[in-house]
Amino acid sequence: MEQTDGEIIEVINLTKIYYSGTGSDVVELHALNEVNFSIKKGESVSIMGPSGSGKSTAMNMLGCLDSPTSGIYKLSGKDVSKMSSDTLADLRNRTLGFVFQGFNLLPRYNAVENVELPLVYAGVASKERRARAFHSLERVGLSNRAKHRPNQMSGGQQQRVAIARALVGDAPIILADEPTGNLDTKTSHEIMNLLTELNNEGKTVIIVTHEPDIAEYTKRVLHFRDGKLESDERKG
Repeated sequence: MEQTDGEIIEVINLTKIYYSGTGSDVVELHALNEVNFSIKKGESVSIMGPSGSGKSTAMNMLGCLDSPTSGIYKLSGKDVSKMSSDTLADLRNRTLGFVFQGFNLLPRYNAVENVELPLVYAGVASKERRARAFHSLERVGLSNRAKHRPNQMSGGQQQRVAIARALVGDAPIILADEPTGNLDTKTSHEIMNLLTELNNEGKTVIIVTHEPDIAEYTKRVLHFRDGKLESDERKG
């Protein structure tokens, strides 16, 4: 996976604290503790760490699915903490494409209908969104499964549909949370080869994984432990 210049993500002293208990028994959990890093446009990055390390919290922050307790997160140069919920939702829809471990496909919809969902939320006209959805399915090699529902496809095919959905809005960043977690080894490497191709085409690819062989596909690995960024490993 290749990288180009220009920061698309910047994280400055990012902190996330969760509270449990009441009164004098309140306990603070620092899921993230003053984390700093930046990611350039076109980079491929893995986020790794043991359970409770903060890697999933970091992914939620990068995806604008949660807000920090303190610190700054800049996405495409914009400080997301200062945005209204509507502005943030619009930025997320235009900038981020999500791929999840569990695929998150709607079972009552076929492949092309699942892929076009982000365009429905974006208000794109039906004819255009259907054409773009078919094009996205072609890019992931599934144009012949456009009318199939999730239960008519293998796990690998479902994940390809999920990747097509992440691509359909032409977002510059793909966030993949354990994208191979429910797949066998052969299919996992097929999915990672596809994400590598997309990165080579210019997409910024960020992957949360606990599998070292999956992280090997990226040029950079951020290791988290106890809410802190323990190391930032660049390869090549």
